[in-house]
Amino acid sequence: MIDLAHLRRDPAWFTKAFKERGAKVDIDGLLALDSQVRELKTAAEALKFSVNSASKEIGIKSKAGAGAEAISSAKEHARQLGDQAKATDERRAVLEKQLNDQLLLIPNPCQASVPIGVDSKDNRVVSTWGDAPTFAFTPKPHWDLGPALGILDFERASKLSGSGFVALRGAGARLNRALISWFLDLHTNQHGYTELAPPYLVQSQMMVGTGQLPKFADQFYVCRDDDLVLIPTAEVPVTNLHAGEILNLEDLPVRYTAHTPCFRREAGAAGVGTRGMTRVHQFDKVEVVWLTTPERSDQDLLTLRGHAEILLQQLGLHYRVLELCTGDTGFSSCHTYDLEVWSPGTKTWLEVSSCSTFGDFQARRAGLRYRTEKGGKPVFLHTLNGSALALPRCLIALMETYQQQDGSLTIPAVLRPYVGGLDKIGTST
Repeated sequence: MIDLAHLRRDPAWFTKAFKERGAKVDIDGLLALDSQVRELKTAAEALKFSVNSASKEIGIKSKAGAGAEAISSAKEHARQLGDQAKATDERRAVLEKQLNDQLLLIPNPCQASVPIGVDSKDNRVVSTWGDAPTFAFTPKPHWDLGPALGILDFERASKLSGSGFVALRGAGARLNRALISWFLDLHTNQHGYTELAPPYLVQSQMMVGTGQLPKFADQFYVCRDDDLVLIPTAEVPVTNLHAGEILNLEDLPVRYTAHTPCFRREAGAAGVGTRGMTRVHQFDKVEVVWLTTPERSDQDLLTLRGHAEILLQQLGLHYRVLELCTGDTGFSSCHTYDLEVWSPGTKTWLEVSSCSTFGDFQARRAGLRYRTEKGGKPVFLHTLNGSALALPRCLIALMETYQQQDGSLTIPAVLRPYVGGLDKIGTST
């Protein structure tokens, strides 16, 4: 959520920022509504003060032996003031909810360093790593490789759940599990993350806290009878773990990693890059989340991004880093780097990680604060997160990169200890 005090001080800055984002925001309307709320709050407080004064006056008149008519008149005056105070406060509450509802639909302004652009065509390639693999044969896409090896089953998954699902079998399921375990081990053993195993269902307010709701309500699976939502990413429960809390400066940064399944309806995405398991409704992902201070959050974003890149490098996968432009940056983010891995079978780049800093945008929504000193006033911290990494696209790139002419798959050396020493998936495995 944006800082209303900042909006009042510098509406021109927000006007420019939202224009660069391609977002239509009625700044004047917001400020007018905010002004009404503050005026009503002041009026209600003044009336409440008058009610207290009028109540005291009743007591004074009673002690002074004033007549019944005078006391009755004083009580009526106090009652009328009380009614006015209540009506004013109720009106303030209605308008304040309207203001809050509007604020929840407003995106996070991007940082000044973010390249200005309209859509993904304007994203900036920051770096690339490795070379695209070459083959002495025509490489196959994963939707041909997997079924031929008996490790991916699209038909039976569709029978179970409809389109947009995949079942991993045998060595495929084991390889997927190996990737998850290796990701988590690297993060916890080498990068100092604390592993979490959070719930997969959260209350809708948690989705509001990280910015998925109310803006993107059509994208998620909801258990309406229980006010629970299946998480679209571990970002939601992990970022909200300390919602409403005040942390101490010496405890920051807090760094968590978690593996969860992710559930997304992908409304409106049918037919857009959906073949095979490129875009599915349920998938596994290992997430990393930071709670940090404003002073170090920019550098922390680069560190977080580096942790995701190390995984791709050790897997030997060709990838590139994109800095997203203003028009392609996600709703809650103010600066994002995407990691895209090369898919030899489809000759396309696949996003396997989105590393973002949100400034204090999520912290304001979730009530995440810290004290800069003992007894000091709590201030909002900064949140960051990134996929490190997302499956099944990482699995797609691995399968297509390490395919052999005989149809088998070579397993990268770093994963072999996690698959019982297996070095190949093929007809003999």
